[in-house]
Amino acid sequence: MDLQPFIEKFRRRFDEVEAQLSAPDAFANAQKGQELTREHSRLRELVTDGEAWVQVGREIEENRQLLAAETPSTELGQMATEELQRLEPELQRLTLRLLDGIAPPSPVDSRNSVVEIRAAAGGAEAALFAADLCRMYSRYAEDRGWKVETLDASTSDLGGLKEIVLLISGQDVFKRLKHESGVHRVQRVPATEAQGRIHTSTATVAVLPEAQEVDVEIKTEDLDISVCRAGGHGGQGVNTTDSAVRIVHVPSGIEVRCQDERSQHKNKAKAMMVLRSRLLERRLAEEAEKMAKERRGQVGTGDRSEKIRTYNFPQNRVTDHRIEVTLYNLAGLIEGKLDPLLDPLIGREVTERLALLQK
Repeated sequence: MDLQPFIEKFRRRFDEVEAQLSAPDAFANAQKGQELTREHSRLRELVTDGEAWVQVGREIEENRQLLAAETPSTELGQMATEELQRLEPELQRLTLRLLDGIAPPSPVDSRNSVVEIRAAAGGAEAALFAADLCRMYSRYAEDRGWKVETLDASTSDLGGLKEIVLLISGQDVFKRLKHESGVHRVQRVPATEAQGRIHTSTATVAVLPEAQEVDVEIKTEDLDISVCRAGGHGGQGVNTTDSAVRIVHVPSGIEVRCQDERSQHKNKAKAMMVLRSRLLERRLAEEAEKMAKERRGQVGTGDRSEKIRTYNFPQNRVTDHRIEVTLYNLAGLIEGKLDPLLDPLIGREVTERLALLQK
């Protein structure tokens, strides 16, 4: 596929957006200004990738011509072979990134995300695994320069997490993390297991795009709002005031809690943000004709048979069952090195979007 016309199109659009951002009234509408800024950043990456794609393609052609003129066993032939082994995977990577820019993305891909992690089957070990997943996503976010806020959390006796709700902010958060939604299964020997037997437990992950007020209309009369004293760990004053907020959206039955801030007003604002995100996720799922009228449609019941990914600690192995990819670097992945799994998942989505365009 000749990507050159698309690269030129990206360059023209980049120049247009840059000119719009330079206008005196660029941020007169704050939301529009933020959208332009995000588009500018996305286009800048596409232009950079496009220039790299052209350069790598040129170098591949030069090395192929050199290899055709030389015997592979000669020094020049060996150098050309080594260069092609390095350049061809790089060209594939750049091609995928450019195809991702060509296929129309989801309108919510560039948004921040609410990430909800809950222990499922497996008792105390499931809660410990939920804490591992929380650390994994937090470290991945840190590596990408994203911001992570805890909105609500419930801990277990052994230091695990019964559930936690995070707000992750940054560029293309939802695009990178949305495929993490589902049941995650772990196989390992718990610290409390004297016989060394491997246990299997699960945790569920739900990734929701942060909703704006204009995305979802919420009527005041549909809300049941209550306040209470925050529980769990916290600094001085957190557990001594009625600052925790609980909101129930009566028509849908969705319940949201937030106790991270000392201010009741701040907790209410964050709880409303999570509620909007959950309602937006439900609407998007219904529009996509998915069976997700309840949030269980995204994460399932937590049953082991519904897994999207398995983490096998004794074998240092992780398998994503949707794309049939197995990696033997579980230690690195659990420390936040997620791209080797996320990139193929995003690539599959790009392929599906391009297929729809060609119909």
